[in-house]
Amino acid sequence: MEHIYQYSWMIPFIPLPVPILLGMGLLLFPTATKNLRRMWAFLSMFLLSIVMIFSIDLSIQQITGSSAYQYVWSWTINNEFSFEFGNLIDPLTSIMSILITTVGILVLIYSDSYMSHDQGYLRFFAYMSFFNTSMLGLVTSSNLIQVYIFWELVGMCSYLLIGFWFTRPIAANACQKAFVTNRVGDFGLLLGILGLYWITGSFEFQDLFEIFNNLIYNNEVHLLFVTLCAFLLFAGPVAKSAQFPLHVWLPDAMEGPTPISALIHAATMVAAGIFLVARLLPLFIGIPHVMYLISLIGIITVLLGATFALAQKDIKRGLAYSTMSQLGYMMLALGMGSYRAALFHLITHAYSKALLFLGSGSIIHSMEAVVGYSPVKSQNMVLMGGLTKHVPITKTAFLLGTLSLCGIPPLACFWSKDEILNDSWLYSPIIAVIACSTAGLTAFYMFRIYLLTFEGHLNIHFQNYSGKKSSSFYSIYIWGKEEAKPINRNFCLVSLLTMNNNERTTFFWKKAYQISSNVRNRTFLAIPQFAVKTTFSYPHESDNTLLFPMLILVLFTLFVGAIGIPFNHEGIAFDILSKLLTPSINLLHQNSNDFVDWYEFLKNATFSVSIAFFGIFIAFFLYKPAYSSLQNLNLLNSFAKRGPKRILWDKIINLIYAWSYNRGYIDTFYRISLTGGIRGLAELTHFFDRRVIDGITNGVGITSFFIGEGIKYVGGSRISSYLLLYLFYVLIFLLIYYFSNLLNFV
Repeated sequence: MEHIYQYSWMIPFIPLPVPILLGMGLLLFPTATKNLRRMWAFLSMFLLSIVMIFSIDLSIQQITGSSAYQYVWSWTINNEFSFEFGNLIDPLTSIMSILITTVGILVLIYSDSYMSHDQGYLRFFAYMSFFNTSMLGLVTSSNLIQVYIFWELVGMCSYLLIGFWFTRPIAANACQKAFVTNRVGDFGLLLGILGLYWITGSFEFQDLFEIFNNLIYNNEVHLLFVTLCAFLLFAGPVAKSAQFPLHVWLPDAMEGPTPISALIHAATMVAAGIFLVARLLPLFIGIPHVMYLISLIGIITVLLGATFALAQKDIKRGLAYSTMSQLGYMMLALGMGSYRAALFHLITHAYSKALLFLGSGSIIHSMEAVVGYSPVKSQNMVLMGGLTKHVPITKTAFLLGTLSLCGIPPLACFWSKDEILNDSWLYSPIIAVIACSTAGLTAFYMFRIYLLTFEGHLNIHFQNYSGKKSSSFYSIYIWGKEEAKPINRNFCLVSLLTMNNNERTTFFWKKAYQISSNVRNRTFLAIPQFAVKTTFSYPHESDNTLLFPMLILVLFTLFVGAIGIPFNHEGIAFDILSKLLTPSINLLHQNSNDFVDWYEFLKNATFSVSIAFFGIFIAFFLYKPAYSSLQNLNLLNSFAKRGPKRILWDKIINLIYAWSYNRGYIDTFYRISLTGGIRGLAELTHFFDRRVIDGITNGVGITSFFIGEGIKYVGGSRISSYLLLYLFYVLIFLLIYYFSNLLNFV
């Protein structure tokens, strides 16, 4: 056994001193800690770099033939129960560790500049370091209880980072939504863990897989209960990796800082769900119904994520739905048993998506105007366009990431996505058709994002209320919060003009100014002169600290796909990824192909690339620079003649747009059925408590009060009153007796 394995338990704990020391420093020595804030950023990067070197060395040991290594120590022992903590180093662990550390280091470097003017700079780096620690602890865990502990820590860190700007109500709501949605999946995961322990008597992965498969093979356990436990286990990854129907938190998570979006979507939060399904695949593979469910959830997520991304205006939200769709591809591959293809796509997608998110952050940064200390940022692609000449490096990096995600060779995602598409044809033709069609949709919406952002002319013009161009503009806070209160709220606006019917949408204030028709083809901001004045400058390229991580990710996007390309080695098809995953593949009873049919590969690749180019062509046709980004509806309408056909065409286009922009109305359904239902139940319970429970108690008291008052007036110490009351009661009893006898006689 290599000497390095003895210290592998340190991997999750190496970055841990940063959040601990930062927290103590901010409590005990806040001034000194804040003055040395760049030192803390450097320390975070340095410690994570040590983990990266450690992980690379472990991967080399795996490639050279070392077996999986596990070290455990007892936590508690008694006659009936034994619980152990430990670390498991196998190919899956080493791959995930490299992915987490490489992306994490680049995001930390990027964050140093991106968050430099934020007052929560140190808090941000403390959260980030603890986030990386939690994720590293998750991937090195040797048992399900340990996984669940770090699983919850990852969820807690994502909650803190999504709601980093918690003073903004929309960010606070987003982190709460992510937290509540993930609690649903995590509760199912906990029940599944307890159910598996009841069946097998073990939490350790190796023992659990062996005992579980033996029980299934010998038919010694009820299949329905086993299926239920496996389904509950799968509920955790469904929520964490934003699979349908627990995907609703992912687009709202974009309210956090952009570096967090890159980290969550590439190597931590959403990757945790894929990792856990891959780790538990030897268990799932023995239950065909669960494998089919995994593939079904995956293909539904693929299609929904792609359709939801078609009409999004927020650049980060569009990329978020792209992540959702690509995670669906990974889950589909795992459901089909294509373990290697799923992990391959996890790697290639992580670097490409990190590049795209960091590129979007550079775009947002370049569009930023500063009012005092508060940045005014817009993520709306409608307000962009024509950025190519202003941000050429960001544009090139973003284009390469876009091409990779579209599956264009020889970029990274082409190799992994093409492998998933090929496996889908062998699994189910229906699923394969949906997967290939979605590949075309992916190319369409990704190039839509690219074209709206970089091509054409700059769509944003700053004008004063008279409509004259000025070298300065008057800004308000894009997030919906006033940075300076205007004298008259009725005249402060941000107005967008649509192309086809001169309809205006006023986002913040009540009254919009009338605009002459000669400026109809431009989207603009019209801000009155009594707002805060600042100098306008054209978009500019980001600084070197922001560009450096993007350039490194460009190299990954260009070349990381090579680890999965088959090479001829001593007459056998060999690739680094299959060699690295050999122990896991053997565990799953899979073998790498000894021969690669390059003709078949080229035929399938030609088909998938043709679909991608078709999607790109449609995007260019609809969003080409010759047209304003808001003229697409007119362009589409030109395809149909006036009359019933045009009406039908308009309805179809409007239906698709409404479905996509409103996220398939799933959020609306949850708001009405779940949120509204819970509120209705609470109101009903409140009514029952006040009117029934409290009503009975209050009724008894009131009745007692009136009886007492009546008795008080009756008891006056007069014999005549007592005789009168006595005769009244006797008369009542006599009447009752008479009528009862009369009824009996009849």
